[in-house]
Amino acid sequence: MEDWNPIAKVYEPLKAGSIDGTDVEPHDRAVWRAMCARYKPNKGVVGDPLLTLFVARLNPQTTEDKLQQVFSKFGDIKRLRLLRDIVTGFSKRYAFIEYKEERAVLRARRDANKLLLDQHELFVDFELERTLKGWLPRRLGGGQGGKKESGQLRFGGRDRPFRKPINLGSGGRKEWERPGAGGGRDYNRDRSRGRDDSRYQERSRHGNRR
Repeated sequence: MEDWNPIAKVYEPLKAGSIDGTDVEPHDRAVWRAMCARYKPNKGVVGDPLLTLFVARLNPQTTEDKLQQVFSKFGDIKRLRLLRDIVTGFSKRYAFIEYKEERAVLRARRDANKLLLDQHELFVDFELERTLKGWLPRRLGGGQGGKKESGQLRFGGRDRPFRKPINLGSGGRKEWERPGAGGGRDYNRDRSRGRDDSRYQERSRHGNRR
């Protein structure tokens, strides 16, 4: 536990697919696909990865000029690339912005994350493809973040960090091993359901009185 960190230092699909990094089996097909995938960073990508930001969740209508206008407030931009579909030319809703100075990168990462741009809340982070060992993109089952509704949760990122495992003093049992907390059942929900059933039986026994 001494070397535990909420932010992943090395990308491991099985660990990244776990809420606390302790899973021993993949919980969805995407994790399994990422475990079997082989990926090398695009050699055609240029620029300093330590001076580059990843900007995602863009409005499909947001243009390069609008990004340049907003992000140039944090410092001098050396290179800006909005990813577009090679066939349709439509925005893929994410971009990479390279600054000339490190302090501009840090300022933009701090102040632009969750910034509202064209009615969309931005997600801004440092580039991971060339800086995080073992990195895999979402299309191969990797990535970090995600939504529960999509069935593809990822952890270990700044937007959705790992939760520290809780070890209890009695024999080192984890929190989910306590009676009433395992098996994926909600103990409090079951108790409230029992109270509702007893109320229903009471009404049935005496009838609906007005």
